[in-house]
Amino acid sequence: MTDQAGNRPAAPRTCPICGKPAEQAFRPFCSPRCRDVDLNRWLTGRYVVPGREDDVEDEE
Repeated sequence: MTDQAGNRPAAPRTCPICGKPAEQAFRPFCSPRCRDVDLNRWLTGRYVVPGREDDVEDEE
């Protein structure tokens, strides 16, 4: 059985913040600025991973 995806060239990935082509050194981002913008969004709570309503945090 052959892997058909291996025959196609990989599509260039784009930065999820600005849409420019991603640089290998900052992957998946294009620059340190976009990497830092993404980190700031996580740290300020702009990005949230949803949980179930019945999840209870540890009360230690």
